Amino acid sequence: MNHYWEIFINGYKGYASYLWHEILNPGWHNYFYWLIGVSLFFFSLELIAPWRKNQSKFRMDFWLDAFYMFFNFFLFSLVIYNAASDVFVNLFKDGLSLIGITNLVVFEVLSWPIWAHLLLGFFVRDFVQWWVHRLLHWSPRLWEFHKVHHSVKQMGFAAHLRYHWMENVVYRTIEYIPLALIGIGLNDFFIIHIFTLAVGHFNHSNFTFPLGPFKYIFNNPRMHIWHHAKDIPSDRPYGINFGITLSLWDYIFRTNYIPRDGRDIELGFPHDENFPKDFISQNLHGIKPESGKEE
Repeated sequence: MNHYWEIFINGYKGYASYLWHEILNPGWHNYFYWLIGVSLFFFSLELIAPWRKNQSKFRMDFWLDAFYMFFNFFLFSLVIYNAASDVFVNLFKDGLSLIGITNLVVFEVLSWPIWAHLLLGFFVRDFVQWWVHRLLHWSPRLWEFHKVHHSVKQMGFAAHLRYHWMENVVYRTIEYIPLALIGIGLNDFFIIHIFTLAVGHFNHSNFTFPLGPFKYIFNNPRMHIWHHAKDIPSDRPYGINFGITLSLWDYIFRTNYIPRDGRDIELGFPHDENFPKDFISQNLHGIKPESGKEE
């Protein structure tokens, strides 16, 4: 037990040191300033060429979502997640070693050219995340957590990272094993993280442009706005357009739905007027099973 406690403490200290170094040392390989830079880029596009021209430049909940961006990208890991995940990974590996499994990798790709194994890691991760996203809508228990993301009433780039802290736990836990099986860790692909960050900001932004045939490959605002529609088709009660970065999974599995230009549709979910409006209450929502009954 002392061994795992030491891992926890070292994980906490290590991430705190990493975050402090990120803040004090701007550079091209720095998540903190890439988050700021990508956010300012899409905010500028929203100001210059807004898709919803009647929407306020500083839309409803703009500052709440700005805080969510930094909380979910950095602060949650600092508070608990990074240290706890280090303990989980070591417990998991120690458990496997007890039954004689010392190497989880079954398909070695790190010897491939870097572009090839990063591309594979990107597709595997996005595919897993697509299914996890569907799970968040299908499971009543997980939907209570996912309601935080769907409580957005006016869309903008920062809405991308408004989500309940439990989603971090669910996504990272489920995607860990598939990536471990091919020998890829989440720290291996900085470029992919930045690319998916940019696409996620774009999907939620008040800015768009025609993608032509690329709309069948990459998620985009005209498609993702329907995912956030308050009224969804009665024959698709668990949602539509689940794409994270890639839209192609929705077209392959027939969960795509874009009936018309959704620029001005109402966003949210039924009875969302009763949903908590502040950060603390939103992140406590769903912890107690009874908390979602009124919704």
